[in-house]
Amino acid sequence: MQGSRLVTYFLAFLAIGVAALSIITFSLWQGRMKTMVSHKIKIVTTLFPLYDFAREVGGDKVDVTLLLPPGVEAHSFEPKPSDIVKISEADLFIYTGKYMEPWAGAILKSVPGKTVIDASAGVKMIPEVFHDKNESAGAPDPHIWLDFGNDMQIVREIEKELSGIDPSNASYYGQRAQAYIRILSALDNTFRTTLSRCESREIIYGGHYAFGYLASRYHLIYVAAQGVSPDAEPSAKDLARLVDQIKRDRVPFVFYEELSSPKVSETIARETKTRLLLLNAAHNITKMDFDNNVSFISLMQENLSNLSVGLQCNKQP
Repeated sequence: MQGSRLVTYFLAFLAIGVAALSIITFSLWQGRMKTMVSHKIKIVTTLFPLYDFAREVGGDKVDVTLLLPPGVEAHSFEPKPSDIVKISEADLFIYTGKYMEPWAGAILKSVPGKTVIDASAGVKMIPEVFHDKNESAGAPDPHIWLDFGNDMQIVREIEKELSGIDPSNASYYGQRAQAYIRILSALDNTFRTTLSRCESREIIYGGHYAFGYLASRYHLIYVAAQGVSPDAEPSAKDLARLVDQIKRDRVPFVFYEELSSPKVSETIARETKTRLLLLNAAHNITKMDFDNNVSFISLMQENLSNLSVGLQCNKQP
């Protein structure tokens, strides 16, 4: 009788142990599954347009980091050791190309096997018209995102790479990419329609040379006071040339850039008695705009609004 009771106790303890082990095993498995499900693809991008494109395509499946701190001018940015760590730990690194981020090549050599998108690959690049003194003539203009056709191509490449990293969600990325491409296409058509009926075709820009792609796409005349670098100071001859052109062509507005000092634009406006309007190249955005979740699309819509005023595009089609 006592032996039978011991066997019963043993079997009961064994059953409890098995049940506890099952619960623990299930909990561990559930935890691992939760971790796997909650894992997001880590993307690091250099500039704001690429950051916004990656967010739009990746949605809630990705965690996107903008390497360039908000408010910092892109051309003067140099990555810190912590930035290199971010790139090495990312599942996907997206940069504009060697002409915009000349430092990227050396970093990528130190992290072989990294999934990388060079956004300029396959883009028909145009030469800069205005050159800094240390820059070779005919160097490509790196501001490729200011052509919506290029943006659509970059979005497709992001979709392709995300689908390769995470094939189970390929249709999700495809749907989001196509939806965003439709938005870019509609905006492109609005730019084309609006800018086709302007009284003036001249964009006089008091900032650095950034809008060559936009001007080329919509058949505008674009003149900048500075070279590709915002740190390049225009000569007195450059300024005199711009002042003469504005007076001769009776240009009513001068455009300025957001993240650099507007002193050049202000000088030109003062000499010509013209007014100032913002034209945002969107390399980067201010801390306030970043916190307010401003989008690339909204920045471009604001640009079109200011271009419409500055170029007097109120004629009816």
